[in-house]
Amino acid sequence: MPHFGQKFYLWTILLAAFFTILAIVGCGVVIGGSTRFDREAKSVVKIIIETANGASNTIQNTTSAMKDMISNLEASRGYGNGIEETSGTLTSTSQELDAQAANIQWQANKNRLLIHKGLNIMYIVTMVTISLNLGAVIAMSVFGILRLQRLFHLFILHCWFLTVLCWIFFGLYLFLNNFSSDTCTALEMFQENPNNNSLSSILPCEQLLTAKSVLTDVSSEIYDLVNQVNTQISVSYPDIALVCNPFSQPPYYEYQPQNCAANTIHIGDIPKVLKLLTCSDESNGGCENGQFMSNFEYKTVEAYTNSIQDFLNVYPGMESLVECQTVKDAFSKILEDHCKPLEKYACMVWAGLVFVSIVMVCLVLIWTIRANIDQKLHHFDGSVQPNSSIPKMMEMANH
Repeated sequence: MPHFGQKFYLWTILLAAFFTILAIVGCGVVIGGSTRFDREAKSVVKIIIETANGASNTIQNTTSAMKDMISNLEASRGYGNGIEETSGTLTSTSQELDAQAANIQWQANKNRLLIHKGLNIMYIVTMVTISLNLGAVIAMSVFGILRLQRLFHLFILHCWFLTVLCWIFFGLYLFLNNFSSDTCTALEMFQENPNNNSLSSILPCEQLLTAKSVLTDVSSEIYDLVNQVNTQISVSYPDIALVCNPFSQPPYYEYQPQNCAANTIHIGDIPKVLKLLTCSDESNGGCENGQFMSNFEYKTVEAYTNSIQDFLNVYPGMESLVECQTVKDAFSKILEDHCKPLEKYACMVWAGLVFVSIVMVCLVLIWTIRANIDQKLHHFDGSVQPNSSIPKMMEMANH
């Protein structure tokens, strides 16, 4: 028996050392994969939240320009027909867009907090569990080699519990791997059909389509206004350069500022030209030759053209938003830069957890068998007395 005990002890030490090394390597893989997965997941969330906030800001800038146009239209009552109708349309549209912008921003902030909280909890719990598992494996091996039975048995139980946790986390990360794959598939489908997709609730392109008709209406208003101004300039002031019309002909009214001729004036530059034609001192009859505009009229035109230019400045962003191009670009970035790493690291974590769990089962079984045999050997050594047979034989001989 002593020879068997020594041989068994040696083999358990060698096997335990081998599986302990494997467990340490597996824990390292899990820690590395979990850290990278957490970073990639937060990068994806950051892109989505920034896109949502950017969409909200674009809408708010657009409604701000609309409100300025409304104010200038209200101040210009009596100068043209249809002002009340146009003003009412812009007012209702700006209010609707403001509500959508607030809803998008609220949803983005709420989702960001929930997702970040979930990712942080999962990352911390995983790190703590794997770190405890690493420490318990090493402690169990040390106490097993030193034959400190009470602590040895305690850490065997502790390792069984951690092994169960590793299996549970394996299931969680396997789910996340499948979820990441499904999400990336949904992103690809979103590129094809943004308005009928499970991701539409995050960045609702379908709701923003209501603003497309408004953009077209405002574009047509600006197009007609510029044509009217140019007609008046051609008839009354042929020496003044014409205003560049930034929109194409109906029915599309496409925004094409790059097609403006070099000898035309941009809408934002109209006040600079009119400034030269504005009377500097009306009270003293200070209008010089060629000056025909009063200072009040100049201020009115300046405010109106500035509000139109503010609208034109945000027009490309709003157009991109209603066409869902902003969202498509964000999702394209996720697909190109983050989808494959996200799936890779999720797979790395769950594969590492499977490996650690299997190694832990083998390691704990080895030490459990070793503890049981040690206990039997200890019981056998304590119950058998080497010289107990001699007195019994002498007693039998006397009888």
